[in-house]
Amino acid sequence: MQQIHLPRMQYPFPSLVNRFASLAEQQNLLWAQTFGLLKTEAALARFKRSKFAWLVARTFPNAGYEELCILANFNTWLFLHDDQCDEAQLGQQASSLQAVTGYFSEILTREIAQPEEGGAFALALADVWQRLLPLSRPAWRLRFIRTMQEYFRACHWEADNRAQQKAPPVADYVIMRPYTGALYVDLELIAVSEKTDLPDDVLQHSMVQRLALACNNVVCWTNDIISCAKEAEQGDVHNLVLALVRERGLSFQAAIDEAHRMHDEEVRLFAALENLLPSFDEVTDQELRRYVAVLRTWMTGNYNWSVHDTGRYNVAGETVTVK
Repeated sequence: MQQIHLPRMQYPFPSLVNRFASLAEQQNLLWAQTFGLLKTEAALARFKRSKFAWLVARTFPNAGYEELCILANFNTWLFLHDDQCDEAQLGQQASSLQAVTGYFSEILTREIAQPEEGGAFALALADVWQRLLPLSRPAWRLRFIRTMQEYFRACHWEADNRAQQKAPPVADYVIMRPYTGALYVDLELIAVSEKTDLPDDVLQHSMVQRLALACNNVVCWTNDIISCAKEAEQGDVHNLVLALVRERGLSFQAAIDEAHRMHDEEVRLFAALENLLPSFDEVTDQELRRYVAVLRTWMTGNYNWSVHDTGRYNVAGETVTVK
């Protein structure tokens, strides 16, 4: 065993919390229980420690109560689905996972309100989707479904790696990490939280895309640094720190330091690009500023939630033990 030092992340962005955070946390627990997502007392205790709604409250600080609850429920679904893939047999059985996520895609594309298959996760996803439909436009729904399908394909990639006992190279991991983390899906939800309607040509602009990628990298690599000890103990290979240890022969501490350096580079790039965004028209520019503001709060909010709110990563201080 060895003690490693976790860096303290710093951001030139505000740290905000939605005023409905506590209410959303209460609603989120009731929602998870209602849909049977917490099947044991241990699962219930772990859920309460996780405080998933507080992540959403920190990252979507302007959302109204109804929207915040929907976003909290959806992110809870993502976390629990991710746990099934990372820690359960489902995540090692690519064909089974493809069947499951294929049905999840059907729920979205066919707007199935009462799924007859898929159990609790299918019912919970359908509930969230039915509540999102009245708040969204057809073009946004298509984009959201496409982004969810990209997330599902990334889950399949991880499952294939586990099945083959294959550790991805750092370069491949860096390419796939923005999709496995599902943050692109959350960024689609900015339209719901901010009630914006940015056209595709703005969202697909190269600078806007690079800003979104920088935010995604910062959030995902922060998670990799904070969770590296937990994932090393579980034997998972999908972690930037662990990939750096394997491929470059670095010590654990040196790999963390390198991941931190990469993280800081993306923060600086984001701050620089933000000042170079093109102008479109007055209304679009205002909506784009609100979109970018949520990217900022995702970076600060994710870190603050990870180290201050949630018990998910068991980070009690700045040092952790790696076995």
